[in-house]
Amino acid sequence: MSRAPRKTSLLLVDDHAIVRQGLAALLASEVDFSVCAEAGTYDEGLAAVDQFQPECVILDLSLRDRSGLDWIREVRARGFEGHILVLSMHDEGLYAEKALQAGAEGYVMKDQAEETLVAALRQVRAGQTYLSPEAAELLAGHPAPPADKGLAGYDSLTARESEMLYAIGEGMTTREIAEKFGLSGRTVDVHRANIKRKLECGSLAEVLVKAAEFKRQRDAALPPPQL
Repeated sequence: MSRAPRKTSLLLVDDHAIVRQGLAALLASEVDFSVCAEAGTYDEGLAAVDQFQPECVILDLSLRDRSGLDWIREVRARGFEGHILVLSMHDEGLYAEKALQAGAEGYVMKDQAEETLVAALRQVRAGQTYLSPEAAELLAGHPAPPADKGLAGYDSLTARESEMLYAIGEGMTTREIAEKFGLSGRTVDVHRANIKRKLECGSLAEVLVKAAEFKRQRDAALPPPQL
């Protein structure tokens, strides 16, 4: 008899009760997610994070009292290391990059939620960034931040953090990294958060850029193979 998958706890933060009810109904049939709490205001959302410690948050950018971008920055500053997926009516071409820079890991338009929300949640839960193909193509056209010379800038990382950053640069997910190093997914998330803080990255997207650059530099520094 197969065991049911462990459910990932979700917090819904949206100032429209009907939207929260619709999201809860949409997610009710999913075997790997469970809504643990709902919040309708900025402060209620912060309080719910403290009380319920959700693993994922689905957040509207247009909270009635304050901006969802401010909420992301504040909850990250408080040390929240869970995953944040923005669900918004605002054009992702204008706001997706701002959301990622604030500390979110994905962006879904509300009119696409029924088709893409669950897949987006699973992707950010796996430690990856979720954007629509159109938004991803748009952001890919932006120049990356200047790379550090040599490996300078990575010296503050521990040996294990360096190994994990290299693995991230290889495109490995949280689950794959956990299996490789014999760690729990939660421990990997803690290391990832430490890497993000030490490298002064404002979002997961910046960590991915740093990881790719770190891998490229470390590969270039390896001695050539013996023939």
